[in-house]
Amino acid sequence: QVQLVESGGGSVQAGGSLTLSCAASGSNLSFYNDAWYRQAPGRQRELVARITFDDFRHYADSVKGRCTISRANGGGTVTLQMNRLNPEDTAVYYCHFNGFGKDYWGEGTLVTVSS
Repeated sequence: QVQLVESGGGSVQAGGSLTLSCAASGSNLSFYNDAWYRQAPGRQRELVARITFDDFRHYADSVKGRCTISRANGGGTVTLQMNRLNPEDTAVYYCHFNGFGKDYWGEGTLVTVSS
């Protein structure tokens, strides 16, 4: 069974930084596309950042220049570095791996940014 375990969520003051990490277990996902999504209360889940299996990166306009997505551990871990956070970044963040007709989601980690 594939499991994605997220860590690094928590509370931070506006202007601060936070790094989220997602570790995959149960399968080799190194050839998958990886992404971070977030969902704020009353909002639809939205893409924050994506990194393809061949290392092409995409960022939502709302976080471009403030976030960096990267891989580690041979592709089994994906991280999201977030800088200059503001209260609008408050959301539950989910990691996502997809490829070969399959996709996997983490259970989410809460990021709260206070003013």
